[in-house]
Amino acid sequence: MRSDARSNRLRILEAAAEALAAPGDTSLKSIARRAGVGQGTLYRHFPTRESLMLQVYGAEVDELVTAVPALLTTLSPPHALRVWLERLLSLGQGTPEFSEAMRGATAAMTEQCREPYRPLLEALTALVRANEAAGTILPGTTADDVLVLLGPLWHVGPHDEEHTRAARLFDVLIRGLCPSSAVRDATDPGETRRGA
Repeated sequence: MRSDARSNRLRILEAAAEALAAPGDTSLKSIARRAGVGQGTLYRHFPTRESLMLQVYGAEVDELVTAVPALLTTLSPPHALRVWLERLLSLGQGTPEFSEAMRGATAAMTEQCREPYRPLLEALTALVRANEAAGTILPGTTADDVLVLLGPLWHVGPHDEEHTRAARLFDVLIRGLCPSSAVRDATDPGETRRGA
């Protein structure tokens, strides 16, 4: 990437982060204007709003992706899946733009549109396959399936009563995904070792 293109990309990311941190217009048009670039330049770097949002939250995405090997080493497969999904859900509940972008993951029809999701989808796929190998998830389950099921929980609000409901629904989701394994809450100290 040429230096001017790198500079434009960084300016767009900085402008998007600033726009999301303050109330007001967060449209791609306003982000391009804030970055001092044309809309064509913005779309060359980020062809969809979702791809821009995932890059803005790149550090959080990286943490989720890199956490998978350690989770699978220290926890049983169903508990590793639960802990990872809890982190993903928490990020989405705390940042509406991220959850909005993630809801587009399973709807993205072309490879170009799905490319920004690839690291997260591969991380989730590794967790699903570990559970399939352990016999704790229905064979044939995909990362897309899990995201479709998780999606509605991002709509639940942050208030205490709604949070309690979201936690209950999350338990239902996990028990449905891994019915042959009693997956306890991630905060349970008795479930900190693989196979515990």
